[in-house]
Amino acid sequence: MATLLHIDSAIAPEGSASREVTAAFVKSWRDQHPTGKVIYRDLAATPVPHLAIDGVVASANDPLRAELAAELAEADAVLIGAPMYNFTIPSTLKAWLDQVIITGFNSGPDSKLTKTPFTIVASRGGSYAPGTPREDFEFVQTYMEKVLTGMFGATDIEFIVPELTLAHVVEAMTDLIPMAKASREKAQSDAAGKAKVLAARFAA
Repeated sequence: MATLLHIDSAIAPEGSASREVTAAFVKSWRDQHPTGKVIYRDLAATPVPHLAIDGVVASANDPLRAELAAELAEADAVLIGAPMYNFTIPSTLKAWLDQVIITGFNSGPDSKLTKTPFTIVASRGGSYAPGTPREDFEFVQTYMEKVLTGMFGATDIEFIVPELTLAHVVEAMTDLIPMAKASREKAQSDAAGKAKVLAARFAA
């Protein structure tokens, strides 16, 4: 029985692009694994506290850090909704990462997460793709790739990027609404397809 760890961090409980895309992933995963397990954390609804000195000292003996690390260790695959807020990830997601990264337990040369597949839904209000004027302002994919490879030694990371999510609310972006819709639909399709591929891998 495969286990999926699903993390959402978007502030908006409804209408969020990252939540819609992670939901498409989870639906496809459940279709393939109806008896499987999904561990879910909504970091907006129930945020984890920022890491304090007591948690640093206690390391894996800290109850919360141990719980979060155990969830990560149990996961055969990890799905993270990481919308762009002010050019980077939500502070709630950063807090979760700070709590869950424990050197000598799941981080470092003996990390057991090197082959764990991570799927990151990196939604953003505009476009920060290579070649765009704001390419250099992209710190979601950049950061997540560095932290997952640098701390967990992860080698299987895929980003799904719905762009232009603010086109329907920002007047200056009205002409981009068709592109935004297409990007969102593609992201949902890509997420469902990725979940199906991963589910088949673990069923083999």
